[in-house]
Amino acid sequence: MMQEGLILIIVTALISAAIGLWYSRRRKITVEGFITARSSLPLGISILNLVATGMGAWILFSPAETGVVAGVTALIGYSLGSSGALFAFIFVGSRLRKIMPNGHTLTEFILARFGNPMYLIILGVMFFYMALFLTAELTAIALASQMVFGIPLWITSLIVTIATVAYTAHGGFRATVFTDMLQGILILPLLASAFIGSHIFLGSASTIINSLPSSLLNLTSRAGIEYGITLILAIVGAELFNQANWQRVYAPKNVSIMRKAFFIAGLIIIPVILMAGTFGLFAVATGVAEVPSVALFTFLLEITPRWIITIVMVLAVILVMSTISALLNGMVSLFTVDLVRIRPNMTQRKLLSIGKVLTIIIALLAFLIAKQGYSVLYLFLIADLVCVAAAFPTVFGMFAKRYSGIAASTSAIVGIIAGSYFFPDSTFAGNFWHSAFFIYPQFSSVFPAWGNLLVSFAVALLVPVALSLLSMAFTKSFDFRKIGRKGVKLSAKD
Repeated sequence: MMQEGLILIIVTALISAAIGLWYSRRRKITVEGFITARSSLPLGISILNLVATGMGAWILFSPAETGVVAGVTALIGYSLGSSGALFAFIFVGSRLRKIMPNGHTLTEFILARFGNPMYLIILGVMFFYMALFLTAELTAIALASQMVFGIPLWITSLIVTIATVAYTAHGGFRATVFTDMLQGILILPLLASAFIGSHIFLGSASTIINSLPSSLLNLTSRAGIEYGITLILAIVGAELFNQANWQRVYAPKNVSIMRKAFFIAGLIIIPVILMAGTFGLFAVATGVAEVPSVALFTFLLEITPRWIITIVMVLAVILVMSTISALLNGMVSLFTVDLVRIRPNMTQRKLLSIGKVLTIIIALLAFLIAKQGYSVLYLFLIADLVCVAAAFPTVFGMFAKRYSGIAASTSAIVGIIAGSYFFPDSTFAGNFWHSAFFIYPQFSSVFPAWGNLLVSFAVALLVPVALSLLSMAFTKSFDFRKIGRKGVKLSAKD
């Protein structure tokens, strides 16, 4: 079983890498193409790219777990949050392309609009979130391969890392776009095949429904609604700080195509999440959902024919490679743009070399963490909280004239602190700060003994909203024309 699994993973990874390298070698890669490919993508490629980038290996874990833990209502919330994150870019993406048409990254806008304090906050938020996302993806495929084939964690992580870096470091954003286009074509049929095969194997829908507890099917369940709203806030807030999305704001040929691409990709993601989450319900219906986080794989291994798990593992490798390549290139683009801003006379050859080296270094660090098999769920939730607190000041600054850098950075920081007051501890039984200060009773009594994710995220969102609106009365008007021509020029000397 292990040998067959290794062959499957190696072949899938090598085919993806070979395609990316073949494409890269046929084209001259410039610094602009390495990180943006500005205004070059047609609608179809833009849609497939967003679908592939937005669907990592997490769709084989989190939606099914959500279905097991909180049922259909939470699953609907999950799908709406995932699609809502893409829908949000229809508006904020259009706005950023209008006010900063020469930009490449969100941090470029933040620096020009708010100055260094807010820039450093957002740079830290983006890097923290994407680094966790990258590590989580590698960890997910490693754990899946270990569970299904018995392959040691480090072997799968190493195979996927090397294969993805091979074409991402060489071809940059353009290579990622090309491979994501092909991977996007494969993702939906593979997932649909596994879903339909499982459904046929289990029997009629009524048989499955009758085997489920009513609590999971109750659309008015308070726990399910709360869970769903929490996911919407967390996902939309976090995805605003994924640089891979901002690269895809500038890549389509024009704003109209960009809007259509995000809208259609957002519609596609809804049935994908629901389909993936249904595997969790399948696991409950067949009595194999003891560990919710791996419910999909438990169900496939114990209940369905071998060919279905084979399809899912091929899908898992494709999902991981498409997301990792996008995250790697997105993180590298942040540093590359800053490097050009600091050293404007650096040659294209040197910039490309630095970009490739950075890709390898970031991937190596992610591999070293992923091979340990750590759970990153709690860290992800912390990153989501920080993102939610910074989301409104960031977006508000794109539209509001009477809004300063001091107000934005203060609102974000206070939002983080206020949200963390209600943030659960790692056991989800108590409060983060109450547990941290428990050895000092005089301090721990200041914090509640309970924690609630929805309350925490809601406070983290609403406090910056209130502070930002209040600050408008004390702030001078900002002229957006000041940043209209700004944006780092990547046409460096050869």
